[in-house]
Formats: sequence, C-alpha cells, structure tokens
Amino acid sequence: MSQRTGRPRPSAPTRTAGEADVIVVGAGPAGSTTAYYLARSGLDVLLLEKASFPRDKVCGDGLTPRAVRQLVRMGVDTNAPGWIRNRGLRIIGGGMRLHLPWPELASYPDYGLVRTRTDFDELLARHAADAGARLHERTNVTAPVLDERTGHIVGVTAKPLDERGRAAGEAVTYRAPLVVAADGTSSRLSTAMGIHKRDDRPMAVAVRTYYKTPRHDDDWMESWLELWADAEDGRGGRHLLPGYGWIFGTGNGTSNVGLGITNTSKAFGRVDYKDMLRRWAAQTPPEWGFTEENQVGDIRSAALPMGFNRQPHYSRGLLLVGDAGGMVNPFNGEGIDYAMEAAGLAATVVADALSRDAAGRERVLQGYPAALKHEHGGYFTLGRIFVRLIGDPRIMRIARNHGLPRPWLMKFTLKLLANLTDHRDGDVYDRVINAMTRLAPAA
Repeated sequence: MSQRTGRPRPSAPTRTAGEADVIVVGAGPAGSTTAYYLARSGLDVLLLEKASFPRDKVCGDGLTPRAVRQLVRMGVDTNAPGWIRNRGLRIIGGGMRLHLPWPELASYPDYGLVRTRTDFDELLARHAADAGARLHERTNVTAPVLDERTGHIVGVTAKPLDERGRAAGEAVTYRAPLVVAADGTSSRLSTAMGIHKRDDRPMAVAVRTYYKTPRHDDDWMESWLELWADAEDGRGGRHLLPGYGWIFGTGNGTSNVGLGITNTSKAFGRVDYKDMLRRWAAQTPPEWGFTEENQVGDIRSAALPMGFNRQPHYSRGLLLVGDAGGMVNPFNGEGIDYAMEAAGLAATVVADALSRDAAGRERVLQGYPAALKHEHGGYFTLGRIFVRLIGDPRIMRIARNHGLPRPWLMKFTLKLLANLTDHRDGDVYDRVINAMTRLAPAA
C-alpha cells in the first residue's frame, strides 16, 4: 500500500495510524480539495484512494474560469508547466462559427485551463498531502463502520491493493468521528449508508478519447452543437440530440475529443455513443488528424450525475462531496468546479463542527445541505428545466437556428451555461441570471 504522510498535528502521536479527525474517501478533485482545506485548518485527515497515481478519469479536461478560481484559492500555480490556457469558447453549429471570450468579471479570472485528469488529479492529491493530509493510495474502502448505539458512521473498512488492483492483505479499519464520501458517481459508501440516487434528476453520458493533432495548442475550447441520431419513427432522417461535442487541446501533442448527451432524449441509451464519436471525428477536416491511426488510448465513457441527484448531502456523520452528491451542472456537464466549491464548504463545516459538543456538532453539520442548496439549488433547478427542454429535437432546432445568429443572446447563454456572473455591479445579463436563480426553487 502506497502511503504519503503530511505534517502531523500535535495530538497525532496519541493516535494509531488508522485514527484521524476526518476520513476522506476518494482522492479526485472533490476529495483532495476537501482534504487540503481540512489539513490547512489543523485537522488530522486520512485521504483514502483506491487507485495509485497517476491514474486517468473520463473527462473533457477543460476548466472554465469558475474552476480556475478554485485552483487559485488553493495556491495552485496555474502558470507552471503543464497548464494550457484558453481565451474562451468557440461554438460551431448551424453553419456558424462563433468566438465567445470568457467574460470579464470581478469574481472570476478571465481565462480557462486544460490539463489531463492523469496530471490534474495527482497534482491536487499531492497538494493535499503537502498541506498535511495523510494520503493512502491503493486502499479500497469496502464498508462503513457504524456506532451500534447511534447508527452514525465512525470509520470505514478497507482492503489494501497491489499494483494490479488485486487484494494484497487483510482488511484494515480506519476510524474518525466524521467521514466524507468523495468516491464518485456510484458512491458505494453513500449507498451503504442508505443514501441513494434520485430518479427525478437528470443524468448524462460523456464519451471521449485523445488524438495526436496539430490543434493540440488551440487557445479556444471548441464546442460543436450538432450531434445527430437516426430518427426512430421509421421514416428515415435524423434529429438533433441534447448535448454537444468538444475538442479541447491539451498542449501535449493531443486533443481531448468527446461528446456528452443527456438522458432527456428518447434516443438516450439506444445510441452507440462510441460509434457516434468515431463517425463525428471522421467528418472533421483531414488535416486535424482525428483518425484511427492517430488515436491515443481507447474510447472511454462515464456517467455524469447532475443537479444534486443524491441527497441528503449529510446524514449520520457522512458528508457527500462532488459526484457522490450529484454536483454536476446540468447546463454544461461541469463537475470539477462545483466539487471543489463544495469541498471548501464541507471543510469549513467540519472544522466548525469538530470544535463543538455533540449537540452543537450535529446542528452545524445539518447546515451543510442547506448551504449547498442556498448556493446552487436554484441554478441547478434551472438546469434541470433546460435539459428537459432540449430533450425535444424541435427545441434544439429552434435554439440552433435562432440563437446562434444573435451574438448578444449567445453572450447571455455563455454566462448562463457556465454560471459566470458577478453578484455585485454586474451587467444586465448578470442581473437577469442572478434573479432567475434566486426565484427558482432549490434543487
């Protein structure tokens, strides 16, 4: 079992290696960011990760200014080698090509970033370890440990794994008064605690691969708004799917090429998405190099849990962060920024809770779900309405034909879909979006 130990707290020598103030399960962006902030607050944190770094995750690898803000707050040097900056979004559809720069806002940087998850996740995990979190790689958490009297989680059991991901020893028990589930879409820990997915929340599938290409250093994130599927009425023809394709240059000689489709279309689950990606890539200009001989790695897919699709986000000593709590933006499929924002909030709540007596602790912890809904609930509700609407091919066609030709409307759309507004002294677009979000019921 690979282990990295950060700065011990003064009280650490009185504990065993398997005890901590907080256990964080999963060292993706959600878990590593949570562990970082917890460690910075002086808490003893165990960060348990099933895989060993470096390891890959299915993702578009693109970070909007909302995610960049979180990296800057953590002290991550986004000027260091390995990051590729972008100026905004290039949108292609309906025979048009639009360039929409990231908005100039007081609240967010004016640039986005791209970095592969193979690099990104390890960087954040090491950043958490440098802050003092104890990172255990190749540690497969198998079940919660419950207090028989209260039913609260008081730890987890885990199995060490070898380099091939096979069991490599006896199960180990880790104990802490609070546990954070940052174990991804399936979140077996949440399920074991009786916190299940909600069927009334949207889901999406993302499919991506990499191609060697001269476009690898493009300084625009490219989005294609026309994804077609054969009509199912037996009359032939095709219809637009609710989703988009992307081309994000990674700066290392390859581009991340993929597509995302929501489950609000009748075609969801009936389309071979990997084949759709191959066919779409084959239609791009030959000089881009999106061909089978230039493909790097397999075409891989993953589910995107949207709009708080698993709730409650706190129950019996367990807090949910990131994909485990369905914290993906329904408008555009972004999850990293919301995971990192929730991580900062969760760490603040946990640090406050652990400074109180039992009754006060529970009151503080119960405020975590309410704070999440206050921050993102209305916006995610708007997103649920949006994905339901675009599930109708007719709505998609209207949006393509009448939205793209109007630059002012596309500027508004960019701010809405990327959730990039100033809450003070913003422009008219900001005020409209903020008002819509306030008025919408919480997700």
